[in-house]
Order: sequence, then C-alpha cells, then structure tokens
Amino acid sequence: MRNIKAVIQYDGSRYFGFQAQLNPEQLPTVQEALEEAIGGLLKEETRVYSAGRTDRGVHALGQVVNFYTESLIPVEKLARAINQHLPVDVYIRSVEEVASTFHARKSALGKHYQYRVWNSEEKTVFGNQYFYHYPGSLDDGRMQEACKLLEGTHNYQGFSAAGSTVKSFVRTVYEMNMRRNGDWLTFDVYGNGFLYNMVRIMVGTVLDIGLHRKKVDVIPQVLATQNRHLAGRTAPASGLYLKNVFYR
Repeated sequence: MRNIKAVIQYDGSRYFGFQAQLNPEQLPTVQEALEEAIGGLLKEETRVYSAGRTDRGVHALGQVVNFYTESLIPVEKLARAINQHLPVDVYIRSVEEVASTFHARKSALGKHYQYRVWNSEEKTVFGNQYFYHYPGSLDDGRMQEACKLLEGTHNYQGFSAAGSTVKSFVRTVYEMNMRRNGDWLTFDVYGNGFLYNMVRIMVGTVLDIGLHRKKVDVIPQVLATQNRHLAGRTAPASGLYLKNVFYR
C-alpha cells in the first residue's frame, strides 16, 4: 500500500467547505471532488485526508492531502492523470510518495493563511468571491500595531466562533503582518494551528481597529477575557486562502 501526498489548490466559491457532507448531491465539497476523481482513476474506494478542513467559500493555494493506494501508476504521472478527472476549480500541483506514517493533518507543524482585502470606495461586480471589499479610510499604522499584539502563544477562544469542541483554545501565532499595495491589503498569518473562524475574526478585528471603530487595546482585553463580543466582526470567507502547510 502506497501513501501519496498531494499539494492542491482550489477555488472554494462553489463548495461547502473541504470536508464531505451527508448529502453530497446538494452540498458539493472539495473532498468529494478529490475522492471521486482519484477513486475513478485508480478504480479503488479512496479516502482523502486533509491538512485543514477549510470552510465554505474559503480558497486554497497550498492545501495538503494524503491518500493510500495499491495502484502502481508512477508518481510522476499521477498528478496529470488525476487532474484530467477533476473539475476545473480543483487542481493538483504536485504529488509524492511518502512514508506510511505521514498524515496531512497530524504531521503538520504549522500553516500559513493569507487574507485579501480591497480597500476602495469604488465598487465592482467582478471577483468579489476572491476578496473582501472593505471601503473606508483605514489607519495602517494602527492595524500593523494590532497585528503584532495578536502574535504569541495565547488562549484565542475570544477570536473563535461559538460551538467549537476543541480540547484547548491555546494556539501559537508565530507572525501576523499586513502590507498595502495601493487599494489592496494582504494579511499573512503563520501559526501552529487555528481555531474555527480564528483568522477571519482576527482580520475583522484589525480592520475595525483601522477604521477606529475599536481601540488597539481591545486585543489584549479579548486575549485576557476570552470574550468574543469584545472582538470585531468575522471577515467573510471570500478573502481567505490556505497558502501553505509546513512539515519537517
């Protein structure tokens, strides 16, 4: 039995997240698209394991998955073969054979998420599923200060959506930064793991601080109290991308 690791990208606009749903005919997911394509090619029942279960509308540039197969198709031909069976909005960038103990999620050391914002008063009907249109005059200095306050090892429950069943809300954010290119803002967040909606709430809070709706010191208050109501809005899924997953 071979263990295959694949790096994939996908446009999450029409998918109900990565993880398979109970009714796949009504709720298409990336996992189901992959399993159908791989299983159809290899003539095997295939289960795909991912590094992260991205939510509905979230995109990926470097999602990592693994699956097991008895197929003897050479690994250098596998990506092209599977891509021929995938829909146009899912694409395998690379594949490699790895040790049987490798697991896309359990073996991961950290992830890099990127969030994209179009900060302009001008509206557009094109591409809104790929960024967050956020008009208003933003204070870049305050936002950069806020990003730095979100770094470190903390209890991030106040920056997660309600209903999470995780055992611990403690995570480490190695780095969070923001850069501007004209009307475009890009947030990059690196961490050892993320809670449900954590990156989107962090970005939404930083944007509220940039618009002077909230003060910078709200961040240490949320980290100290774990009070979700003190934090900012949840930025929409459209601007979020899983960019990289890190392994040894």
